[in-house]
Amino acid sequence: IAIELGLVVPPIRIRDNMQLGPNAYVIKIKGIEVGRGDLLPGHYLAMESGAVSKRVAGIETREPAFGLPALWITEEKRDEAELAGYTVVDSPSIIATHLTEIIRGNAAELLGRQDVKRLLDELKEEHAALVEEVVPELLTVGEVQRVLQNLLREGVPIRDLVTILETLGDYARATKDQVFLTEKVREALARQISKQYTGDDGYIPVVTMDPALEQEIADALQETERGLAIALPPERVEAFYDGLSRTLERAAAAGHQAVLLCSPMIRPAVRRLVARVLPRLSVISYNEVAPNAQVQSVGMVRLDGHAG
Repeated sequence: IAIELGLVVPPIRIRDNMQLGPNAYVIKIKGIEVGRGDLLPGHYLAMESGAVSKRVAGIETREPAFGLPALWITEEKRDEAELAGYTVVDSPSIIATHLTEIIRGNAAELLGRQDVKRLLDELKEEHAALVEEVVPELLTVGEVQRVLQNLLREGVPIRDLVTILETLGDYARATKDQVFLTEKVREALARQISKQYTGDDGYIPVVTMDPALEQEIADALQETERGLAIALPPERVEAFYDGLSRTLERAAAAGHQAVLLCSPMIRPAVRRLVARVLPRLSVISYNEVAPNAQVQSVGMVRLDGHAG
């Protein structure tokens, strides 16, 4: 996680809880449950990772990290399941995967002010002038923290702190608006974001929106206490969700894990809108596609809600 996101994970405590079932585990953040699962000792978890040539007998369950259908199988069935095309994992791997996904999904909450102060102090050893120019001259530690949290909330790594602070230094003199600053930082990290979503074939698979739909959303933008929001009638929002879901499903059926590509002006509001129903969907703007990145359109969401 530290290498992938640039976030140093706080210590993880393991406690025995007699109130849980004998095979159950719970993952908590700040004392609040954020995930749970069950393990079957002496068994392996078999998941369908693609085309399975033959069904294997086992106890039906769900993989805890992603909620995918799976089977508990015995040691004797392991080789048979792997030959049939299942992905087979042991109990420690199940917990490790679940914990990693929980950390990824809650990275923004895990990044505290003290953590940001520590990151800035480490950066200061080699880039003292940069850090001193931005903190506290232009922004407080808390304001930098909120920008970093905005990035982590959408899965954007914060490893490149030099670029992040340089961008904040360029724009924070004019505005302290967290959404605006975050968008400018994302644009500065275009090469990193593009690489993040580039598939093995060298292309970024994207779903776009019909220009008329983009314009309708742009016309419906309203400033609220929490930033820009889209004030569309409920039936139009439902049509958008429906069209987007079906377009993504069609792309997934063709083997593409697509991201939603839209104009920079509406990106933050569109991301907030889709996060309610598709929290794992990444939304990027045209300004976040690096000049040398190759984009492949795998679908379009049209104004009438039909998938294209």
